Amino acid sequence: MKIHREGKNILVLLFIALIILNLPVYLWVKIAWVAIPIHVISIVFFLLVVNFFRSPKRHFKGDRQNVVVAPADGVVVVLEEVLEDEYFHDKRLQVSIFMNIFNVHANWFPVAGKVLHVSHQQGRFMAAYLPKSSTENERSTIVIKAENGQEILVRQIAGAIARRIVTYPEVGDSCQIDEHMGFIKFGSRVDLYLPLDCDIKVALHDKTIGDLTEIARLK
Repeated sequence: MKIHREGKNILVLLFIALIILNLPVYLWVKIAWVAIPIHVISIVFFLLVVNFFRSPKRHFKGDRQNVVVAPADGVVVVLEEVLEDEYFHDKRLQVSIFMNIFNVHANWFPVAGKVLHVSHQQGRFMAAYLPKSSTENERSTIVIKAENGQEILVRQIAGAIARRIVTYPEVGDSCQIDEHMGFIKFGSRVDLYLPLDCDIKVALHDKTIGDLTEIARLK
């Protein structure tokens, strides 16, 4: 299993810290019912963090013309027409995907095209499934001009536990489906703002797989 680059340093430091914790327990604590649980909890905790930073190789195999793919693993928690008032200042279809701590937290580009806008906004750290998290939580905003000329907005949103958003693209970059757009650490959400006339392919509460689930088709 491949480990995402955002997790390699964290896992090395965590491994060293757990060795420092467990070695004295192994050498000097002779009470089995005290020592064994400490070792087991340490191993399980390390494996959970490894699982969080896994980075599976994925390639969208469907028709790529005008497709919008899921930028993240998770569950669709919002699917509605809204006023997007940060960049477009008009009505868009919002599709929001909530990621729990067990999901892959790498984010993929949802469309192929050119990056027009990248910004980061400081904010709160409310639970990412709450509606207000889209506009009040810390977040990064990426606007992409798709190959058919339409613009879509992708927003990475920090959650109650997530404290760091990593966003890779810069303005002017070309982007492709199958490429990583960024990473959000420990529980979070990704919002898509799509044109009103697009053909939505998911429903509320559907599970998504990043870079594999078809979210919509642009006109």
